[in-house]
Amino acid sequence: MALVPYEEGAGWGARQLHSPSATYRFASHTIRLRQDWRRLGVAAVVWDAAVVLCAYLETEGIDLRDRSVIELGAGTGLLGIVATLLGARVTITDRAAALEFLESNVQANLPSELRPRAVVKELTWGKDLGNFPPGAFDFILGADIVYLEETFAELLQTLKHLCSEQTVILLSCRIRYERDHKFLKMLRGHFSVYEVHYDSSKDVHIYKAQRGSRKDDF
Repeated sequence: MALVPYEEGAGWGARQLHSPSATYRFASHTIRLRQDWRRLGVAAVVWDAAVVLCAYLETEGIDLRDRSVIELGAGTGLLGIVATLLGARVTITDRAAALEFLESNVQANLPSELRPRAVVKELTWGKDLGNFPPGAFDFILGADIVYLEETFAELLQTLKHLCSEQTVILLSCRIRYERDHKFLKMLRGHFSVYEVHYDSSKDVHIYKAQRGSRKDDF
C-alpha cells in the first residue's frame, strides 16, 4: 500500500528489487511483471510474501472458482493476477499513485477472456470504504501489507468493513519488527486468527482470519 521505499541495501535483495521485471510461473501461465522501484518504491516490486501466498493458493486446494476476491495493497498485481487465473472474480486495489502501473501489469498478464474478471480499483485504507459494498467478498488477500504502524488502524477498519461472517482473510507477511506482532494482536481482537503456513526458506508466514470466536495461536 505504502509508496515509501525501504532503505536500500544488499540485505533487501537490492539487485532483485531494482530489476525492471520479474518472471514467475503460476496456474500454468508465465507471468512477467514490470517493476519500478525508483518511481514507486515498495509498491512496484514483488516481495517474497506475494510469491509464497500465490504458491499456497495454487497448491493447497483452495477453490477460488467464481469466488469474489479482493486484494489489498496489490503493488505489482501478482497475487490478484494469480487469483484471477485460478478462476476468481478479483478486485485488485492500491492507492491512486500506483494504479496506472498496477493496471498495466494486470492487462499484460491476463488472457483477453479473463480480463473482465479482474478490476483494478483505488482503495486507500479507511478512506474509500463507501466505494466497496460491506461484506461482499468471499476472500480478502494481502501480501506484505503489515509493516507501517501508522496504517494499522485503517487496515483493520478496512478488513472489518469488507468482511462478512463467511469471508476468509489470508495475509502473508514476514515478521520483521515487534510492531508486526502488535497488528496481529489487534487483528485477533476482532477475528479468529491462526497461522496456516510457514515458508522457512523465505521466512514468510500466512495467517487466516475470520469473524467468530477468537483464537490465540501466536
